[in-house]
Amino acid sequence: MTELTGGPALPQERRIVTAIPGPKSQELLARKNAAVAGGVGVTLPVFTKRAGGGVLEDVDGNSLIDFGSGIAVTSVGSSAEAVVRRATAQLAEFTHTCFMVTPYEGYVEVCEQLAELTPGDHAKKSALFNSGAEAVENAVKIARAYTKRQAVVVFDHGYHGRTNLTMALTAKNMPYKHGFGPFAPEVYRVPVAYGYRWPTGPENCAEEAAAQAIDAMTKQVGADNIAAIIIEPVLGEGGFIEPAKGFLPRIAQFAKDNGIVFVADEIQSGFCRTGQWFACEDEGIVPDLITTAKGIAGGLPLAAVTGRAEIMDAAHAGGLGGTYGGNPVACAAALGSIETMRELDLNAKAKRIEEVMKGRLSAMQEKSDIIGDIRGRGAMIAIELVKPGSKDPNPEAAGALAKACHAEGLIVLTCGTYGNVLRFLPPLVIGEDLLNEGLDIIEAAFARL
Repeated sequence: MTELTGGPALPQERRIVTAIPGPKSQELLARKNAAVAGGVGVTLPVFTKRAGGGVLEDVDGNSLIDFGSGIAVTSVGSSAEAVVRRATAQLAEFTHTCFMVTPYEGYVEVCEQLAELTPGDHAKKSALFNSGAEAVENAVKIARAYTKRQAVVVFDHGYHGRTNLTMALTAKNMPYKHGFGPFAPEVYRVPVAYGYRWPTGPENCAEEAAAQAIDAMTKQVGADNIAAIIIEPVLGEGGFIEPAKGFLPRIAQFAKDNGIVFVADEIQSGFCRTGQWFACEDEGIVPDLITTAKGIAGGLPLAAVTGRAEIMDAAHAGGLGGTYGGNPVACAAALGSIETMRELDLNAKAKRIEEVMKGRLSAMQEKSDIIGDIRGRGAMIAIELVKPGSKDPNPEAAGALAKACHAEGLIVLTCGTYGNVLRFLPPLVIGEDLLNEGLDIIEAAFARL
């Protein structure tokens, strides 16, 4: 077997030996521009050679601190030992049969694990897919089959994918929806409890936002027409918005009272990312359906819809699935990822990351009048940047800070409806020394802004 050079064995250090990007990355970027569709953009054009723990090594020999985790995917670190071990063993046995043709145990075992880990003690079943968008689309299919209704309600600032239906569900136009319509019908958007920007203040946000959302659903859509309400318990691309406390329980209760399927989109926030297995646990929410992807399989493409057995069984035989859904190698990787999360208690590690990051970022906020808000939970933390003396969004500062961090060997991402949020998604296995070194780089970037 080829000797493994990445993963947790990779030296956990920042090392800058060329400009970022270096010459080899620039050569590969030219090849990318010639061969890859222009619509596939990149945040930081350094081409990866190895990754593991809290670092990513590029083809020029630079070792960068990773505060992105491939957008919350490599929570257990890239090429984690259990993921590689299980996926390698599966690769040697068989790579594909299609579960709908001749099934295999790994798919079943992943579904059993999901039933155990997701909130609620009711009977549950799952179906496996390839991507988060597929999971969300199938949650809508299942909800419509169960309720015999058509309407789907989503929220301001929400993100749910790039397929036609999930573009309709997604709030942000650029870059996700612009020029790609028409979109799927029977999708309705209502307010979310965005405390930092709520007109009457965060103390009124949960009650007022819930009242407005419920009023819109009742009067504009009709509760009896709604198949599903879909929400991210922590809104990801919209800016790591934590709905004000009390909002989610009100919406979930409205769904229950009206026979509506309540769907928690945990694609970015799930699998220990927020310091709990799933973010909806923070307020005791037990969703009817929960969609997962990203952190589920340590970097291999896998997604799931998990939910109440009677709802999941509403679709007719053959109505769910796909050629690659629940690929055996991805299932093996998922079992390795879950094994790692349990063995290393990654929920506790996520909480420690939050403690360190919020402490350091709060100190930076005291010195900088452009940090309007610090929010998030676990290793899903963000800062919203504003114009001095106001709450006006400051996307220019977000872009400048991200660029400065990249130049110093720190991978950070931006997000937010207004493009003014820096989001931090470090691997949950990152060492505290690397975490603090990354925060040092952010602090220095603020000082130079």
